[in-house]
Amino acid sequence: MKFFASCAKGLEYLLTDELLALGCARATATIAGVNVEGTLEDAQRAVLWSRLASRILWPLAEFPCEDEHALYRNVAVLPWREHLDEGMTLAVDAHVSGDAITHARYAAQRVKDAVVDTLREATGERPSVDVEAPDLRLNLVVRKGRAILSVDLGGGPMHRRGWRRAQGEAPLKENLAAAVLLRGGWPQVYADGGALLDPMCGSGTLMIEGALMAADVAPGLLRHGDVLPSRWLGFDEKAWARMYAQAHERERAGRGALRDVFDGSDSDPHAIRAARENATAAGLRDAIRFDVRDMAALPVQSVPRGLVVCNPPYDARLAADPALYRTLGAALQRAVPGWRASLLCGDATLAHATGLRATKKYQLFNGTLECSLIVCDPLRLAPREDAQARALSDGAQMLANRLRKNLRNLKSWRTREAVECFRAYDADLPEYAAAIDVYSEADDPDAIWLHVQEYAAPAEIPEADVRRRFGEVLAAAREVFGVPRERVATKTRVRGKGGSKYAQGAGLGPRGETFVVREGAARLRVNLFDYLDTGLFLDHRPLRQRIFREARGRRFLNLFCYTGAATVQAAVGGAASTTSVDLSATYLQWLSDNLQGNTFDGRAIGGDAHRLVQADAMAWLEADLGRYDLIFCDPPTFSNSARADDFDIQREHVRLLRAAVARLSQGGILYFSNNFRRFRLDAEAVSAFADCEDISAQTIPQDFARNPRIHQAWRLQAL
Repeated sequence: MKFFASCAKGLEYLLTDELLALGCARATATIAGVNVEGTLEDAQRAVLWSRLASRILWPLAEFPCEDEHALYRNVAVLPWREHLDEGMTLAVDAHVSGDAITHARYAAQRVKDAVVDTLREATGERPSVDVEAPDLRLNLVVRKGRAILSVDLGGGPMHRRGWRRAQGEAPLKENLAAAVLLRGGWPQVYADGGALLDPMCGSGTLMIEGALMAADVAPGLLRHGDVLPSRWLGFDEKAWARMYAQAHERERAGRGALRDVFDGSDSDPHAIRAARENATAAGLRDAIRFDVRDMAALPVQSVPRGLVVCNPPYDARLAADPALYRTLGAALQRAVPGWRASLLCGDATLAHATGLRATKKYQLFNGTLECSLIVCDPLRLAPREDAQARALSDGAQMLANRLRKNLRNLKSWRTREAVECFRAYDADLPEYAAAIDVYSEADDPDAIWLHVQEYAAPAEIPEADVRRRFGEVLAAAREVFGVPRERVATKTRVRGKGGSKYAQGAGLGPRGETFVVREGAARLRVNLFDYLDTGLFLDHRPLRQRIFREARGRRFLNLFCYTGAATVQAAVGGAASTTSVDLSATYLQWLSDNLQGNTFDGRAIGGDAHRLVQADAMAWLEADLGRYDLIFCDPPTFSNSARADDFDIQREHVRLLRAAVARLSQGGILYFSNNFRRFRLDAEAVSAFADCEDISAQTIPQDFARNPRIHQAWRLQAL
């Protein structure tokens, strides 16, 4: 079965890993949650053990929902006597968007009415409503004219662990506290003998959550006690009892072995009283030290390793003062310079005010507040390089100035189009013949990577000058973007036979390092180091956006598909089906991974609707009998693979286009492109079987405006 685990925005990928570790067959992140495949027992185990999920929703029905009448009708036909008895209590939570139904409370009322009316008609009695602690809590989501009705297996918000007795002015939810600890690597730090410190602990949420995590206490134990989380008639009580007993055994062993390594402090005595009260309720009264102490007076810790966690104030109700963050950073560097830190800051500006150098940054949401989580490992700042050694040469400074100018010119366009991966420089200065592409991680836009490609210099340029200039390119790029050396991939590109390009020198190596970037609604995996190309042709961004806009409900074919970025855009755009053809098994696996990382209408993309074909695209196309409404064909300039006939785009393009057009449905569209600069379309031959429009100028993005010959593109329709 497929079920849904909701969570706060920013926790999706942590939750995915957690659910897979708990035994679920498959988990795919989507916005504010994870689509999961597993058994009912898997879902109940997540209710007991998930530290990150907000709710676990087991679906009962999915149906069209054009209006309130359709909602009532489709709910009323469900076999409600299989789900609850007439003497049980009921509550309904609803979330609606779109034009079908606009009021969540009214939608919840109509679901309740349908359930009550059905049971009353069948038994003469009706269930009562209990919004606080119902026997059965239902969850309704209405989006884009469709409704999903689910059982809330946890019976309510799962961040409530059951130990909170007192709280401060702006308490941190327990599942967000768990994310701060997990991003800081707390389980491994504890396993390695490390300690946990919070110098601004408030009511103790981070410390208590960290101690329960170290003691292997299932979050659901305190939350539910001996009461079932849901009295839904479909709930597997035997499986729950078995899992609950096993969790109790683990708790007893974990609490018995828990080390005295937890130190929380705060300058507010009221907060410390609340923290002690909460720790007592969690059974941790003697396990955590809580002291009234000013953060600036934090003593040097004797434990050589550990993790600092902290949630400094940033809400408008509190004093979000950069000076406070500077004091925090200075205190930590003095007291625990060799430790790791995971700090949930109000925003990037406040995070920067700490003066700490983050090795990782994450975007999280504390309720509606967008926060910046920084991980520093270690806290001690590396000695600054000598100012003279860091000074840019005149040439590098000139290039840095050009880069900054380009960034200013592209800023409004990038903001308007939400472009996160782009070309920042393309041989603007003749003596610095290189291209600099910028890639931002999807889940941390502040995490920047650079892909620097040096164009081969003319033979008459001395080798020493070539090396010096490329060094200045790298120095200028790192200065402007503030990235460490390990986040810069460098390559040299030269021309080869038939116009093909290959890399030479630094940058290529089997690092196996990939990360996910965002392009519009799509998430795409890139690899900057192991291949000449990264897995994403940035200049084709406008063409892929066309495909995204035109794909809904259509059958899409991608020939010479490479890593399938166009296929992913078609899939997230709502294509009825996709077929992707390439000779490379490596690229097809890459495409498969890309598809699995995306969703359409909140559901994971996958299954039989998305076909991957390993074949010579030309031979496959001429043998295929399928029909397609939208085709994308971006062939290589030249190919001499041992597994297929030699291919030359100039020689073969008429044959290729004739075969592709023959596969178009009535009114179907073929987009054809290539990057061979000397390519000439045989317009007369093509006109015999297709209406052909040159759309090259419309498909060159602003960041490639200096190089409008980067590719050519045409739009074809069958005559």
